[in-house]
Amino acid sequence: MSHNDKPINGQGNPSFLDVLSQTPPTPPALEPDGKHGTRRLARLRAAWKASWEEGGFLYQRWEEVVQARNGGHGVANWIKAAALLGGLSLIVMMVDTAGDIASATLKGLSALPATNTGDGGGLWGTVDHPVRVFLADQAAHLAVAPAALHAFWQLTGLLSLIGGFFRNSGARITWGLFGGVSLAMVWSASPAGGRAAATGLAALMWALASFFALRGLTLQPIVHNHLPQFQPQFNPALHLHATLPAPTPAGDDSGDDVHPLQR
Repeated sequence: MSHNDKPINGQGNPSFLDVLSQTPPTPPALEPDGKHGTRRLARLRAAWKASWEEGGFLYQRWEEVVQARNGGHGVANWIKAAALLGGLSLIVMMVDTAGDIASATLKGLSALPATNTGDGGGLWGTVDHPVRVFLADQAAHLAVAPAALHAFWQLTGLLSLIGGFFRNSGARITWGLFGGVSLAMVWSASPAGGRAAATGLAALMWALASFFALRGLTLQPIVHNHLPQFQPQFNPALHLHATLPAPTPAGDDSGDDVHPLQR
């Protein structure tokens, strides 16, 4: 980036380093005895004050920052670069944090101890117990604990229910898949004598919960009737085109078939 943004008194706008290099050194007589670097500090102080004066390098940079909100496409390039770098850094931090959280959650689910599959009592137990049994049978062939599968199943249902309540399309699709998979697990792991009743009870519970997950969803098509902003106006008119013969020059009767009567 060029340091000469605006000419000042016919000269370029010097940077802080230019002002520092042009600052006259402090005479050795003014330096206190036993202290080194006083001359350098004095030059830095003088360069700092000169840069903040009107037309100085740091003064111009501050004016660009103040006018950035109204600059539009005319914002200084260094401000655009700094904003872009800051935005990319923030995105990288958010993605890295989200990855760490997801990794910790999955590790926590995998480390859950094996729990009792439940006694299957009550209405909820009638639905939850077959799901636990099905997941425990499947986990025997997988490198994951049955408790982790069950916790993931519950977490999926909870998140899709909350997301569907806020009318998120993806969450509602997940809610439908969650209900279908749950009914399949209940049907597969329930006792043969009560399989139909357990599956029907699970379907009713899922339908009741769908009141919240599918809030506002309707199957009626939405028709938007928009009247045109400018309606054409029709003005019917009848146009008659009549062709008139050219007038005959005076004294020329050659083309006349009818002559006036003469006495």
